Amino acid sequence: MAASAMHICFSPFLGKKPRQNDGKSSSRKICQETSAIFWKPNKSVVLHDANVSLGPYSLAGSAPEDISARDVRPQKVTVSVVSSILDVPPKDWDECAVDASGLQNFNPFLSHAFLSSLEESGCSVKETGWLPQHVIAQDEYKNIIGAVPLYLKSHSYGEFVFDHAWADAYYRYGSRYYPKFQCCVPFTPVTGQRILLRNTRFRDEVFDILLSALKDLTAKFQVSSLHVTFPSETEWNKMKTRGFLQRIGMQYHWKNRNYKNFDEFLMDMKQNKRKCIRQERKKIVSQNLRMKRLRGDEIKAKHWDSFYEFYRNTTDNKWGRAFLTRDFFHNMGSKMGDQVLLIVAEDDGELVAGALNLIGGSTLFGRLWGCIPGAYYPSLHFEACYYQAIEAAIEMNLEKVEAGAQGEHKIQRGYLPVITHSCHYIVDDGFRDAIGNFLSQEMNQINLVMKMLHDSGPFREGIEF
Repeated sequence: MAASAMHICFSPFLGKKPRQNDGKSSSRKICQETSAIFWKPNKSVVLHDANVSLGPYSLAGSAPEDISARDVRPQKVTVSVVSSILDVPPKDWDECAVDASGLQNFNPFLSHAFLSSLEESGCSVKETGWLPQHVIAQDEYKNIIGAVPLYLKSHSYGEFVFDHAWADAYYRYGSRYYPKFQCCVPFTPVTGQRILLRNTRFRDEVFDILLSALKDLTAKFQVSSLHVTFPSETEWNKMKTRGFLQRIGMQYHWKNRNYKNFDEFLMDMKQNKRKCIRQERKKIVSQNLRMKRLRGDEIKAKHWDSFYEFYRNTTDNKWGRAFLTRDFFHNMGSKMGDQVLLIVAEDDGELVAGALNLIGGSTLFGRLWGCIPGAYYPSLHFEACYYQAIEAAIEMNLEKVEAGAQGEHKIQRGYLPVITHSCHYIVDDGFRDAIGNFLSQEMNQINLVMKMLHDSGPFREGIEF
């Protein structure tokens, strides 16, 4: 991202010169710049804890005759902002989330249970730089017909679409990047609908209203930008026509070709890759490790306590941040029940590792992994995160496994690269031009890398997905 920062900083569109080195030590300068990026008070931005109304929006046209009550076109749509998802009835939110994608493709991370677990456990709250500002659309009868998970953020952590260089460029030109609006599921790099709409005849119009409301909110709060990360491809294309910049990224997913078992999947792979996977799985047996897949009531409080320690070990070892709390895992587990799949490893009856997955309508979502501190079990990470997930997906007849962000090592284990999307509404004209130029170059590079990775994939010639 350093190259991108340089390109953005020296763009002729910005009209200002970047700040020059004032002779201070590099370490002191970095500390001051970091502080300024997050807290520099160039202009007053009020953080709204209370609910906000954006007023009514009109729906054009008239409804056709002989339609159900559900499809009666409202005369107006009222859009408001709530400072907690707890202000929205779970049934109303989930109806929007299910209708947005369809039950077959339902994304559990968009559920009221998951998002409220994040808020109730102190993960996505004002104190951590994630102030909930969820947008709700209602008809004149107070029926909720649309919802958007939205946060006012004071940093860029926990997003998995990296814009730190943009923030640095703003600072160097004497502007402030934070706070910004982030439309997403916190700490979760999973593609899904971001504009959650009830399945009505006028849903396209409600989409336009909500998108206009988001842009109005960006102006009302005087923030630098609005970012929609990991939207569906359909939303991504729609937003391009409405002033958003497009960005792509890359993840690795396993796809199910109607396999009956794991061995049948292996037969689609090149011989050397197949041999490597079998050797890795044999190491688990030779270490006398016992793998278990737990769901719903099978997951006890002790499992969540152990998994939290595993999770903290992972974040500590990677110089990362533990965004999630112990309470989050307990709350989410109790609320989401059978949608949770916890894969654990036991060594002589002791829990030593675990991998957290959520089960969607057609997808198994792999999210977090961790191992007991100070221990090393060869190939256990691959077994718990990738091979057990594949076996579970085959057993549940799921179409794919999404194994999370990053990791080219996943390719040789059957997880192929796929494109992910994000949309960015940049208020300042100069920065929008500069960032747009960078994103165009970045997109070309990612598409080139995608082709190279696919050409060197692990599957036999003729195997198509």
